[in-house]
Amino acid sequence: MRGLSPRYWRPAADILAAGVTLLAIGWAMSFQRTLGLNLYPQQLFAAILALGLATAYLTLPMIRGRERVRVPWPDVALALLSLVAVGWVAVEYPRLVLLIFSRPLEVWLPGLVIVALTLEALRRATGWALVLIIAAFILYALFGDALPGRLQGRAQNWQLLSGYMALDSNGILGLPISVAATVVVAFILFGTLLGITGGSRFFTDAAMLAMGRFRGGSMKIAVLASGLFGSISGSAVANVVGTGVVTIPMIKRDGYPGHKAGAIEAVASTGGQLMPPVMGAAAFLMAEFLAVPYSDIVLAALVPALLYYVALFIQADLEAARLGIRAVPRSEIPDGATVWRGLHFVVAFGVLIYLLFWERYQAERAAVWACLALIATSLVIGYRGERPTIRAIFGSLAKCGHGVTEIILISAASGIVIGVLNVTGLSFNLTYALVQIGGGSAVVLLVLSALVCIVLGMGLPTLGVYVLLAALVAPALIQVGIDPIGAHLYVLYFGMMSMITPPIALAAFAAASIAKAPSMATGWAAMKFGWSAYVIPFLFVASPTLLLRGAPEAVTLAVVTAAMGVWLVSSALAGYFAGHLSPAMRVGFAAAGLMALVPAHAFEGAVVSDIVGVVAGAALMAIDTMRARTARREAGT
Repeated sequence: MRGLSPRYWRPAADILAAGVTLLAIGWAMSFQRTLGLNLYPQQLFAAILALGLATAYLTLPMIRGRERVRVPWPDVALALLSLVAVGWVAVEYPRLVLLIFSRPLEVWLPGLVIVALTLEALRRATGWALVLIIAAFILYALFGDALPGRLQGRAQNWQLLSGYMALDSNGILGLPISVAATVVVAFILFGTLLGITGGSRFFTDAAMLAMGRFRGGSMKIAVLASGLFGSISGSAVANVVGTGVVTIPMIKRDGYPGHKAGAIEAVASTGGQLMPPVMGAAAFLMAEFLAVPYSDIVLAALVPALLYYVALFIQADLEAARLGIRAVPRSEIPDGATVWRGLHFVVAFGVLIYLLFWERYQAERAAVWACLALIATSLVIGYRGERPTIRAIFGSLAKCGHGVTEIILISAASGIVIGVLNVTGLSFNLTYALVQIGGGSAVVLLVLSALVCIVLGMGLPTLGVYVLLAALVAPALIQVGIDPIGAHLYVLYFGMMSMITPPIALAAFAAASIAKAPSMATGWAAMKFGWSAYVIPFLFVASPTLLLRGAPEAVTLAVVTAAMGVWLVSSALAGYFAGHLSPAMRVGFAAAGLMALVPAHAFEGAVVSDIVGVVAGAALMAIDTMRARTARREAGT
């Protein structure tokens, strides 16, 4: 009488979650065409949303953080209502979509129910922050005419608005959920299969084998493993929890302070959302927003992401040298022969990259073939003497569906934001307001946009951060002449920096809890380790050469000098190069590094800054190296 027993609701939730995965795979492989079904894409999105909502109400308790044992009957009713209401839209979509503006009961009532169900499920999954933001947009759509000045909007009839949000391709069933329901599901399945086949363990072992023998090996393992895993993970916080439970205790055991151990893991995990190929699903959505090939986004994002990890890696190395942290004990480093037997996991990535960039497959289709390659090689070869069972492989369908439920909810809710922007004209008004506040100055607008992105991103998951900022801030940057891809990457970077920027730094706080360290201290340390992500976006919008756009010689020069600049600034922050740096040397390293970071084509005369920075930096490096050698020689005598 107290609710539905786990004996019944858990299998039901698994079936619903597996249904999400199977529908996405079927669509990616065009099974609907094979079966002769002529379906609107929105019918698929609605079907996946119906299953996702029902799964959410069965698995997520009303009060977040509580363990779910029995499902209360009201939640069972909400799950069934989700299947009925959204299922009705999926089946009747071709007819209902034509009736939106005539506002019949059969359109606005299901629309009202779907919006309410989506927001409540989102609250259970992510908390109040994103729900309150979306509620504010809905209120604006209803009462926007009451606002003064440029932010005044067109007030919408509530019946029309509810039908429009639930049925129109600019609403819940729009662009964000189209990416989540196809591409994201396929890549989350790929990540899930890596987990059950031993691929995740292989990457950690490979990182230990590659870095464990060097000074500060534990920190370098954290950077490399979190970067590899984070590039396919859908969440910075999930990445912290997934890899941090192994790496943070390892770093602390080597004598590193707890708050800095957590900070390194938080920064490494957050960077995974900026590293191709998946980028927390933002890369696929960015390609759709900009109407460019996915490969263009990946290539543009590659160098900034690598510079981010180079900066973190150098700081980890220099911090280890400064503190005298040694290599990982040899007994803990896996055997090279064992790791080599796991190279078949690389084959799956090879299939993915080949199909994406050479055969130009759709991202979701390429991911499905990569999944099949991963399953085939794992069944034949295995890893560490273990092979996945057929039951585990089928179980990954449900596991993937559960893993993607939150992203589906965020994407559906993000569609409401886009719908309001379109129907009210708020998008144009906000762009105009930001440009006016910035006074038409690109520099002022960039600084203002960075602050807005960090504030709006606080407490929000990756995909929600990007959709919100791509709709609100990126258009203003494009308006003042910034390259569109650069503008979208800019808002993504600063939106993601909210994960490590106090006062609400979700990734840093998650790492702090594992490290048993003060949350705010971990957040401030994370800002220091992640300094490059606050600087590099300004550089690639000033000169797209860092986005691999331009003549090969200009791109090469920009990348080489930027790498030199990252090394110099990281040394200044660590206070160590060949030996401990004096305050004056730290200032010199930082100044030379910042000059070297500026691309030669960023502005007129920037090439002089580049030359001065590189020459001065090389001189300072040589001076410190000679000083350290002399000191060691004198100490030896």
